[in-house]
Amino acid sequence: MSPCIVFNRSLFSFSCVVVACLGLLPIFEKASGNIVDDSQYQLGQDSQRQAGVPEGKIEQHTFTNSTVFPETRRHYSVYVPAQYDGSKPACLMVFQDGHAYEAVDGQFRVPIVFDNLIHKKEMPITIAVFIDPGHKKPELPPQRGWRPEPENRSFEYDTLSDAYSRFLLEELLPEVEKKYQISQDPACRAIGGISSGGICAFTVAWQRPDSFGKVLSHVGSFTDIRGGHNYPPLIRKTEPKPIRVFLQGGTGDLDNRFGHWPLANQEMAAALKFAKYDYEFVFGEGGHNGIHGGAILPDSLRWLWRDVQP
Repeated sequence: MSPCIVFNRSLFSFSCVVVACLGLLPIFEKASGNIVDDSQYQLGQDSQRQAGVPEGKIEQHTFTNSTVFPETRRHYSVYVPAQYDGSKPACLMVFQDGHAYEAVDGQFRVPIVFDNLIHKKEMPITIAVFIDPGHKKPELPPQRGWRPEPENRSFEYDTLSDAYSRFLLEELLPEVEKKYQISQDPACRAIGGISSGGICAFTVAWQRPDSFGKVLSHVGSFTDIRGGHNYPPLIRKTEPKPIRVFLQGGTGDLDNRFGHWPLANQEMAAALKFAKYDYEFVFGEGGHNGIHGGAILPDSLRWLWRDVQP
């Protein structure tokens, strides 16, 4: 079997390329016992530091006064590309489980990928916001990461309501916009995440396509954790929304009492195809982690941002 299967709606191909797994996502149950070999997926040059490429800056913050999710506190950070000068609004991309996407030695390495693609004008000047889920203990853990697991993660990410989009648009992003000019055009605003963060990203765009026109989901949890299995029929029965969707999944993903992750992502792709969405589905052989998604991240971003002038 080939390293990945691309369900394609464009003349676009991916190179499936890897990075060693630095740790699994917090999951509800282990997969069904299949042995998963992710070593076929490797990070390419766009995920490595390149000589002569200006590096953006990353600012660390905390957010503690949410009214949408009361009594929560969280880390978040903001990446600002070197090319941003405030003369015009930048594009925006928001990442759930932000620590996993921000880490420059991790599976995704978004700051490095952004630096390289923006420098080559293969994506627009884009500010990234990396948001962690809410903790409910009196104090935040000093280090960002999967452990200790944020108590409010599933409630925020897996719920199919407008709560998380309200939290973003009414509470957290206005803090970022106090300092930086960010485009309000949904075509210039993307949102992404992994696992429950992937379904969260889709839910935000589904609820607020006027604010987010692009979605990136890695091994998304479109299963019955808090009703996510309902999305395929909803997509089929609802007038198409103006959002572009990139899905990544793998045959080695989870299979537990909440559902079958590979099948759930295939059903999402089939529903998006039926409803004539602008979508891309890359289905490989990886497990419930960011290895495959990180390997194809540069091409995923090129595809998502292809209609926005660099």
